[in-house]
Amino acid sequence: MKKTIYFVAGFLSFYANAQVGIGTPKPKSTLDVNGKTTLRKELRVGGSSTQAGNAGLNGQILVSQGEGKSPVWKSLNVSFMEEGQYKLINSYLSSDQVGITTLTDGIAGDNVFKNNVGDNITDATKGKWVKIAGLENNFSIKNGRNRLTYQFQTGVEMKSPTATVINDVRFTCGVFRNGKLVAVRPDRIESNNNSEKGGIQDYIFTLNYTEQNVPVGAHKIEIACRKIDASSTSSQFTIGRNVQSSNGVSNAFTLESTMKMDVIEFVSYKN
Repeated sequence: MKKTIYFVAGFLSFYANAQVGIGTPKPKSTLDVNGKTTLRKELRVGGSSTQAGNAGLNGQILVSQGEGKSPVWKSLNVSFMEEGQYKLINSYLSSDQVGITTLTDGIAGDNVFKNNVGDNITDATKGKWVKIAGLENNFSIKNGRNRLTYQFQTGVEMKSPTATVINDVRFTCGVFRNGKLVAVRPDRIESNNNSEKGGIQDYIFTLNYTEQNVPVGAHKIEIACRKIDASSTSSQFTIGRNVQSSNGVSNAFTLESTMKMDVIEFVSYKN
């Protein structure tokens, strides 16, 4: 038969089968506390009749091991983020070895020398953009206070029709979010009288940019490039892979395109 003893001060109930309730007349476990708890010293777990238990180390958290088992202290591999800091939410990394081969010899440049943020990728008056399909990424933003960092790198190659004649190609590559330009950088590659390599010239193009406070919702990132002009329309030109007649000087692997995007969001805690 269960026996209950009531203490008026603080309302404590004690059952004869060793169940103690604080703030409740019907405890459901060995110790059942219905109310706020203040702990002034360490919390020890896993003890016995001869050992006091483990109090854990500074910075560790208490992890449940399931019903009937004592919880254990564990160390976090990810540091705790304070409110007001920015936290890396996701990283997206993609690569492509198909590249762009449709801007090579016989294709004139679009002669568009200026772009603005917000230009539409399909607007031919803003340039004839060609996408690098393998670098497309879809992602979502959950916090309107954020930073998106873009890191794009690709190999560029050209071959002059005459190895001893200097030729050049002007081009540009950009980052598009939801079809709108957010980052762009123009550049130029030049074959510098390269008779030893048969007029072939290689170059590494990079584009780094940080965009702030991207709207909450679903987004798509695309990378596209275009040819602005060339000193000779007979010069072979490719982005992200080797020209057709590279003759083993290079290959798609050495000139592949890579894109890394980090989504960083502002840390805030709700009351």
